[in-house]
Amino acid sequence: MECGRVLPDSLVLEIFLHLPHEAVLRAGLTCRQWLAVSRDEFLWRELFYSYYRIPRSVPRHPAAVSWYREFRRLFDCIPCVEVQTLREHSDQVLHLAFSHRGHRFSSCSKDCTVKLWDTERPDGNISLVHSSSMRQFNWGYTQFSQFNADDTLLLVSGVYLGPHHSSSGEIAVISLENYTLLSRVRNKPYDVFGCWLNETHLISGNLHWIGNMTSCSVLWLNKAFQNVNVVKRLFKIQNINASTIRTVMVAHCRRHDNPDLLLDYEAQSQARRQKGQQQDQHHQPLLFDLGTSGSEEEEEAEEEYEQRHRGARCHSVHSQPTISGLEHVMQKCKNVGARELAIETHVAKVMGRAHSKPPESSLIEPSESSDGEDKTYLLFTTGSLTYSPHQIGIKRIKPDQMTTSGPVLGKERSSDEFFDSLDHVIDIHGHIIGMGLSPDHSGAEDKHGYIWDRHYNICLARLAHDDVVNSVAFSSADQELLLSASDDSTIKVWRSPRMVRLAQAPSRAPRPRNLLSSWLSRGKNSTSGSSVNGKP
Repeated sequence: MECGRVLPDSLVLEIFLHLPHEAVLRAGLTCRQWLAVSRDEFLWRELFYSYYRIPRSVPRHPAAVSWYREFRRLFDCIPCVEVQTLREHSDQVLHLAFSHRGHRFSSCSKDCTVKLWDTERPDGNISLVHSSSMRQFNWGYTQFSQFNADDTLLLVSGVYLGPHHSSSGEIAVISLENYTLLSRVRNKPYDVFGCWLNETHLISGNLHWIGNMTSCSVLWLNKAFQNVNVVKRLFKIQNINASTIRTVMVAHCRRHDNPDLLLDYEAQSQARRQKGQQQDQHHQPLLFDLGTSGSEEEEEAEEEYEQRHRGARCHSVHSQPTISGLEHVMQKCKNVGARELAIETHVAKVMGRAHSKPPESSLIEPSESSDGEDKTYLLFTTGSLTYSPHQIGIKRIKPDQMTTSGPVLGKERSSDEFFDSLDHVIDIHGHIIGMGLSPDHSGAEDKHGYIWDRHYNICLARLAHDDVVNSVAFSSADQELLLSASDDSTIKVWRSPRMVRLAQAPSRAPRPRNLLSSWLSRGKNSTSGSSVNGKP
C-alpha cells in the first residue's frame, strides 16, 4: 500500500484520533509511516483520556514514561481474568494475606481453619499446603492472619468462645517450619485483630471499663516464642463514648529511594541489580511489569511489521515522519517513601485538610525531616462521638518501645501519666468498616471486588463472586496476581490478560512481544467473569 505517498502524517494522525485503540494498533501494521504515527504520544494521550473517561485536569502519573505504555499498563497488566477457584473452605472466607516473598498466602474462614497455599507450582496453579483447625482451642472462627517480616511465623487472630457464652479474641502464632503452635495471646475486643511489630514481637489489645460509658484500651507487646508470653505494655489510651480501639496496624516509614515506586520495568530491574543479592533475598515486588524498554518496544513493532509483510513489497516511501514517535525517558521517583508504607507523606497532606484534634506532639518533627531515620507508627480505628469507629488514631512507636526487655507491665510509666496521648487523630466523618495501608483494591456487599487506580481515581476492574466479597489481596511479588475471598466459601485467583496469554502460549512458540500481539489477542484465549472500566 502506498500510504506514505498519498496521505501526510498530519492527516493520518487526524484519522487515527477518531479510531478506537484496537483499530489504531491494527492500522499501524499497514506500512512504516502508519506504524510511526500509531505510536505518537499526542495520539495516545487522547486515546487515554477518552477511553478511561478521565478529566483532562488529571495529569499523567509522574513516574510513567509515556502515554502509550501507561495505556498498556492499565489495559493489559491488571489482574482481572479469573484463572482458578479454590473451594477447600467449607464456610465464609473472611481474610487473605500474602507472605512478603509472595510464595505463599494464608486464608481465614468461619469454618475455624487457617489454610496455607503455595503460589509457585510449575504449572502455575495454586495448591493447598497446610490446614490447621482452631476449634480445639475453643475458637468460634478465624478472622485475620499476617506473616512476620521474614516469613517464618504466621499470626492468626480469631474469636475465642469463653465460659458463660462470652466471646473475646485470641491470637495464635504458628511456626511455618513445622506448623507447630508457638504461643497464644488473649485479645479483647476480637476486632483489634493484632499485628506484627517486627520479626519476633506482636501487638495485642485488652479492654478495661471505667464506669458505665468510659473505658480504656491497653495495647501490649508480646514475644512470639514464649509459651508463657513475655509482655510489655505499650500504650494505655482512654476510650470515649465506649468507642474502643480496633483494627491495629503498624506502618514502617523508610527514608530511602524505593525502586518499587518506579513504573518502568527496566528501571526497576536496573535498581534491583544495583542492590545485588541482598535485594533478591528480600523479594521486594515490582510494582508494575510494563514489559520492555522504549527502544526495544519500537524494534519489536518494526519486527512485527516485517513479519507481516515478509515476501511482499511495501511501496511506502517514508524516511523521517514529521510526527515523531515515542520519546522514552527513564524517570525515578525519589524521596517519596516506601510504596505501601508512605504514611508520613500521606499524613502530612491529610493534616492540612482533615478536621482533627490538635496533636500534643507533632507527628512529623521538622528537625527530623532529613535525619534519615526510619520511623514506626501505630495506626488504629477509634472514635469519640459514637461507639462505631469514625476516626484513625496515629501514635509513633519509639525504638526503645519495640522490645519486651526492660520494665514490664507498664511500670515504665510515671504516676502522673495515667493515659497516653495520641500524636494525631483523623476524623473520617463516617463509620469505618475497614482500613489498609495504601489500598489498591476493595471488596463490597454487591458481590464484587474492585481494583482502583488511586492516581486517576478510576475503577479498573470488577471481580465477580456469588456473595459478599470480604477480602482482596495483591501478591507481594507479582502485581499481576490477585486473590479475592467471599461469603460464597471460595477464593478466586485472578491474573492479568498478559500473563494469561503467556501461560497459554505453546512452549515452542515465541512469546507475544509487542503491544499489538498482546492487545489484539486479548479475550480470545481467556475467560473472565469481570469487566474493566464498566466494559465487558
